[in-house]
Amino acid sequence: MLAFPNCKINLGLNIICKRADGFHDIETVFYPILKLHDALEILPSNTQTSLVDFKMSGPVVDGDRANNLCVKACKLLHKDYPEMPAIQMHLHKAIPMGAGLGGGSADGAFTLQLMNDVFHLKLSNEQLINYALQLGSDCPFFIVNKPCFATGRGEVMNELPFHLSGYFIVLINPGIHINTGWAFGQITPQQPLTDLKQRIQQPIETWKELVKNDFEPAVMNSHPIIGTIKERLYQNGAVFASMSGSGSTVYGIFSADKTPAAKLFPQFLELHLAL
Repeated sequence: MLAFPNCKINLGLNIICKRADGFHDIETVFYPILKLHDALEILPSNTQTSLVDFKMSGPVVDGDRANNLCVKACKLLHKDYPEMPAIQMHLHKAIPMGAGLGGGSADGAFTLQLMNDVFHLKLSNEQLINYALQLGSDCPFFIVNKPCFATGRGEVMNELPFHLSGYFIVLINPGIHINTGWAFGQITPQQPLTDLKQRIQQPIETWKELVKNDFEPAVMNSHPIIGTIKERLYQNGAVFASMSGSGSTVYGIFSADKTPAAKLFPQFLELHLAL
């Protein structure tokens, strides 16, 4: 069985406070980008001795494959459903890693969903969200995979009747890997004056003044090219531009009547998507 884990962007991201468990409370709007995705295949196997035979293709991903969220998701479910057979899993990567797009989180969440389907586990979305939260703070969003206002660690979600159809989005990834733990360490949490959920429902032309990503100042100070990309997007007619997550990907949203310049930064990974 095959699935296509997609990425997301953050429309605003406020760090509210650091919690006693070491995590942070946030508020953000998760917005799925369906046209940029990985590919994930899972097949049951009755012949192999190991629990999961995991293979990857696409851009090289650093780190021990045993720590991949797809493998962790498989082991997490197998712990509660030991009768499941071993599996063969192939992940083809297209979403850049460490880029603020949630690619790894999507892969882990889609693994849970795919195994639920393949092995007829009949897990509800609520149960899948609980499993996904054990993998990472962004993972529960990809179970819902619709525009959501999120609080808590990101797992408390309210779907928004909200869409960006009729706009183009430009994603530019400068190939800089941002460590999320480092990024959180640069933030002094503070309660925003108004609810992001209210601000994001204002006309998109007002977002430049209303909608902020708290990670931007520190990340752009360490990597000025990220700020340069954001400014260039505005210079080329973006109605809103921002860094996604803790970076390093920057996106620009363009109105449908102003098709974005074809190649703003040809040296970087640049995608132009109609929403």
